[in-house]
Amino acid sequence: MRLAVSLYMPDGAKAEDKFPAILEYLPYRKDDWTLSRDWDLHLYWVRRGYVTARVDIRGTGASEGSPPDREYSDQEQQDGLEVIDWLSKQPWSNGNVGMMGISWGGFNAIQMALRRPPALKAIIAVCATEELFHDDIHYIDGLMHVDEFEPAMDLELGLTRSPDFPTDEKSLAQRFDSSPWFLLYLHQQRDGPFWRRPSVAPDRYSEYTVPSFMIGGFLDGYRDSVARFFEKSKAPIKALLGPWNHTFPHDAEPGPAIEWREEATRWWDYWLKGKQNGIMDEPRFEVFMRRPYPPDPNIKEVPGEWRAEKTWPPAGQRMKTLHLQLDHSLSSEGPGTSHLSSYIPSHDLRYVPSVGIEAGFWWGDFATDQRPIDAYSLVYDSAPIEEETAIVGWPRAILHVSATAPLADWFVRLSDVAPDGTVTLITGAGQSGAQRNSASNPQDLKPSDNSRQVYEIPIELHLTSWIFPLGHRIRVAISNALWPMIWPTPYSMTTSLYLGAVTPSRLELPVVAVRAPARPHFPPIEVSPPLEDVSSTGDIWPPKNWTVTRDLMSGTTRVVWSGEDAGHYPWGDTKDYEKMTYEAHDNDPPVSTVHADASTTVILPNRTLVWSIVLNLRSDAKNFYYHFERHLTENGKEIRAKTWDDTILRDHQ
Repeated sequence: MRLAVSLYMPDGAKAEDKFPAILEYLPYRKDDWTLSRDWDLHLYWVRRGYVTARVDIRGTGASEGSPPDREYSDQEQQDGLEVIDWLSKQPWSNGNVGMMGISWGGFNAIQMALRRPPALKAIIAVCATEELFHDDIHYIDGLMHVDEFEPAMDLELGLTRSPDFPTDEKSLAQRFDSSPWFLLYLHQQRDGPFWRRPSVAPDRYSEYTVPSFMIGGFLDGYRDSVARFFEKSKAPIKALLGPWNHTFPHDAEPGPAIEWREEATRWWDYWLKGKQNGIMDEPRFEVFMRRPYPPDPNIKEVPGEWRAEKTWPPAGQRMKTLHLQLDHSLSSEGPGTSHLSSYIPSHDLRYVPSVGIEAGFWWGDFATDQRPIDAYSLVYDSAPIEEETAIVGWPRAILHVSATAPLADWFVRLSDVAPDGTVTLITGAGQSGAQRNSASNPQDLKPSDNSRQVYEIPIELHLTSWIFPLGHRIRVAISNALWPMIWPTPYSMTTSLYLGAVTPSRLELPVVAVRAPARPHFPPIEVSPPLEDVSSTGDIWPPKNWTVTRDLMSGTTRVVWSGEDAGHYPWGDTKDYEKMTYEAHDNDPPVSTVHADASTTVILPNRTLVWSIVLNLRSDAKNFYYHFERHLTENGKEIRAKTWDDTILRDHQ
């Protein structure tokens, strides 16, 4: 079995020269889909005396074999161990290997570091997590999530290698006929061995010893891992947290973009070349403190400033408690008491499954003004801020709640309310009532009408930073739906939030000093000359179009988005298209649907190949109903098709 690798090597190297190797290990097709991006990224380190290796995972891109049956499989990791060993023993190698990547490449860098191969001396993980069930894209906060990754990945699994794109029986049987991963994940709706195997969290941090540079963005769903590693791991950790979405910092949207690779080079120099450059003696937690901005899904640059911390949590951090009050205020004053001992003040909320569009597709990105969703939430506002207040860390909400149904989710959003009334989302999180004690052993709630079965549910909001200026208000909003980010629960219901001395629902904010003594500075971004005859335009994500329509008579809400991109290569052209449609029914909560169409078109001199998929997923009160199709046409004629259907029992999702 042979894996395909592209080696990027310094010009003019002599036979006796020895270089460290930096590995990026992905299924995302090094010879077409990521080729232009790889060139720009890897050349930075090649110019600075490194050999970089871009390897396609077994069964993807140009590598031989069948695709693994899931992300981060045992086979992927075993192959990775062999690749690291191979790189360390090449004639040009000094024996030291680093591993880096964003998203998938960050995930498996963390996972390979947990295995501690001798030649792996350090990693850099960008926008990645060590906690798969709670944080990964499939079950956000342990709650079912369906987004463009599912159809896109299950489409890409069927593609054969470029530039010849073979369509013989062996090639298609290995790839086109491979099972879609999303179907496997639908059968894993609770935490357990399936998700724990490649995770470091919650109890394997003591095993993690490889030096790690963790990078994340406050508009990315994987940001929590950056601070968790710094706090819990015994390994040497360096951390960088900016205002970005799921992007490398030098190509960040929104900005400010920074040239992080200079700092990364110092990291590699220290751990792979043995240079004593002082990087481990400096403040090792660099964080961007965001300042308020109007809610805008197209924002280009986030206002704020950088600060550098020597420790995590930051020195001087304190938790400030704000209580949710009966008059819908948010106050540091403790909850009042009632002369009626049996009286517990509460606020009721009717469940509306279609609530949540304004919060985006995962925590942070594409958030618009929160007022429409706040209208269907329980909302609590502070008085106008009288003293500038900065937070960085994990805010925490402690809710006392009940529900008239056996399954309910609670979502808490922390927002900034500007004097003109606009509401900007800062952070948030969700919690399944069924997972209140265990994500691996969910249990029904006891529905309460008059019995008042009250549960205390702590919710740790996702890692954030913010500086509240004078005159702004702090807002906490609580809902039972956050769709289409999270699949709606299937019961009509009313939930209650309890306040007062006996059941003090409250918010805890990680407050820090507004001014920090140390601030990092970054050099201008270095741009590599483009590859000859290689170019790309567009992007699947963020979407090109995003629309919301509501049928007021039927109570049906529909969200539709689409995106497309194109690539040009010396051997031909590619075009990618994806469209997803979500539907939720306020009058019929069990019934929700997702429909996706996606295609990749390959245009060669004498052939046009189109790989396409259709995904349909719907639910009722008891089951999920899964339908998936793959199709392949050559010059307009279908040459292969395959369909998968399954009925999956809902397991507290």
